[in-house]
Amino acid sequence: MAIEREKLTVTIKKELFKKIDGIVDGKKIRNRSHAAEFLIEAGLGLNKITKAIILVGGEGTRLRPFTFELPKAMLPVQGKPMVLHVIEQLKIHGISEIILAIGYKGHKIREYFGDGHQFGLNIKYVVEDKPLGTAGPLRLAKKYLTESFFIVWGDILSHLDLTDLMYFHKEHGGLATVALTTVSDPSRYGVAMMNGNKIVGFIEKPKLEEAPSKLINSGLAIMEPEIIEKYVPKRGKAMVEYDIYPRLAADGKLFGYPFQGQWFDTGTHESYEKAIKEWKSEN
Repeated sequence: MAIEREKLTVTIKKELFKKIDGIVDGKKIRNRSHAAEFLIEAGLGLNKITKAIILVGGEGTRLRPFTFELPKAMLPVQGKPMVLHVIEQLKIHGISEIILAIGYKGHKIREYFGDGHQFGLNIKYVVEDKPLGTAGPLRLAKKYLTESFFIVWGDILSHLDLTDLMYFHKEHGGLATVALTTVSDPSRYGVAMMNGNKIVGFIEKPKLEEAPSKLINSGLAIMEPEIIEKYVPKRGKAMVEYDIYPRLAADGKLFGYPFQGQWFDTGTHESYEKAIKEWKSEN
């Protein structure tokens, strides 16, 4: 959907031009007019997103025996539950309300985080009585997700500029924007097929030589609440990756945001050990 613009002529202090021009990089900020629009929107808080849902309901069967005692998202990484690292990054970028979608051993997550006040957050919970996949929890949280929100996989650690991602999402006007990370071997993942900034589809676990790119779903996205009503099934298990993204891509409403920061998928013993050794917290 094209964003309508109108011309505005303003008079400002001459010394401000140097500061405005200083944020023009020719890519994210294309020119002086774009820079001025970016700064106005930031000043008005128009691109700010304050809500996130974090998926922490999985059993973590590949990480047994550790997950016999703890839900996967509560496994420690450098002295903290891994989901706390995720929450701290969200908080840095202005997210103040978090919905935790709990299931397996969810009481241990609730006992640790409570209502979130000790972390300076407002934390709510939705409970999967039976596994609902990665999309089903959105249906449970519908009453909370009434504006743009982040959806985050709670067992993936990543560093990216969430504030810039918010701006990118609002600028492009899609229903969802997926943060895409680059991996050397994409054959284990869903690989994004791109047309400019649009994602036109994902190819699941392609052979290395047949992969259309090395960009994969990082486990973090921004969504609009319209998705829950129009794309999430009314009942049963559903997956964002297989049931929601392909339909959004077919409708031309799915965008991709590549980033270069740290990224760890902690789903196996090997990758969990790598995260423990190499993860660098922003705090």
